Amino acid sequence: MKASGVGVFDRELELAVANLKRPGNLVAFWDVDAPATLDRVHLNPADPFAGLIPRYDVVFTYGGGPPVISAYEALGARECVPVYNGLDPETHRPSEHDARFAGDLGFLGNRLPDRESRVEEFFLRPAARLPRMQFLLGGAGWGDKPRSSNVRYFDHVYTRDHNAFNCTPLAVLNISRESMARYGYSPATRVFEAAGAGACLITDAWEGLEQFLTPDVEILVARDGEEVAGHLKGLTPARAQAMGQAALRRVLAEHTYADRAELVERVLEGRSAVGAVS
Repeated sequence: MKASGVGVFDRELELAVANLKRPGNLVAFWDVDAPATLDRVHLNPADPFAGLIPRYDVVFTYGGGPPVISAYEALGARECVPVYNGLDPETHRPSEHDARFAGDLGFLGNRLPDRESRVEEFFLRPAARLPRMQFLLGGAGWGDKPRSSNVRYFDHVYTRDHNAFNCTPLAVLNISRESMARYGYSPATRVFEAAGAGACLITDAWEGLEQFLTPDVEILVARDGEEVAGHLKGLTPARAQAMGQAALRRVLAEHTYADRAELVERVLEGRSAVGAVS
């Protein structure tokens, strides 16, 4: 199996693994950033990986759903199977509230070029519009980012504090990278981490969300910063708790990493995974 984006000798390894195909074995490509790989191939038809795709028995992808499956099949893939993020219930689970993270809306994510404008729209803009509410920003790189006085910045939030960061505010926000939102069907790890902690989630809108959590029951969906602000103004602690508990039940039932492992095992054993979500 070859994973994408190793960083050293990627092209040589892509060819070498494809050349390992023999009767009775299986060669696979695991694409951890399908939007980037597909954009690369579409922008450069001479990219040598394009000719190797049909030689792999299966392409596993880091999410992507039908749009990514269709794109890979158009390039000759024999089978394309999205393997989505999930929950490790031993790591991410409900915890005690932590006064450090008290507030109305928290967002945890490092500063990245293809996320920054979306953070401005979905997090910083609502914060500026709701000066009486408290907003929490965690993640590396935001120190010099202009923000309203009601935004508290935590820089790096250690993994040991993620559960408390998710549990303590009234709600937490998920903001997708631009490329992931464009393809859809790519729930971020933080969606399952927050749901596993029983948090009330607000997410930016992206295609395929309904396969993972039910809007207005297990998660709130916003198309822009105005809708984020609207959700916050109408959200009561009782409703936030109910939604968080509903999300927790759903991810424990359908979206653990044990579920993802079973999918991969079925594919490797030769059983079709077409149409599977987990």
